[in-house]
Amino acid sequence: MCATACLSNPDEMLDVIEALLVHDKAEDVTIVNVGGKTSFADYMVIATGRSARQVSAMAAHLRKQLKARGVNVELEGLRECNWVILDAGDVVIHLFRPEVRAFYNLEKMWVHV
Repeated sequence: MCATACLSNPDEMLDVIEALLVHDKAEDVTIVNVGGKTSFADYMVIATGRSARQVSAMAAHLRKQLKARGVNVELEGLRECNWVILDAGDVVIHLFRPEVRAFYNLEKMWVHV
């Protein structure tokens, strides 16, 4: 049972994720449609936090809020908080510190797939 409204599809999940990231003052929030390009997700959400502390706080907030809505969330990268990945099934969320996001440039990689 969900503590708040359950999320029934990826589009609803994207709306919630984007709203939470805006609330947490994430920068450069980008949604990449990877449906048909990969089997692991339909969408990737990429966002930047100004510091490791902000990235950590955003990850914890997203995980808590998505779990409250019945979404199973796996999390990697909390130790360093340079790049934290939240796997929410149909949506994978990448939270970066600015210099790490610039180095990996995931948006560019997935545009050409």
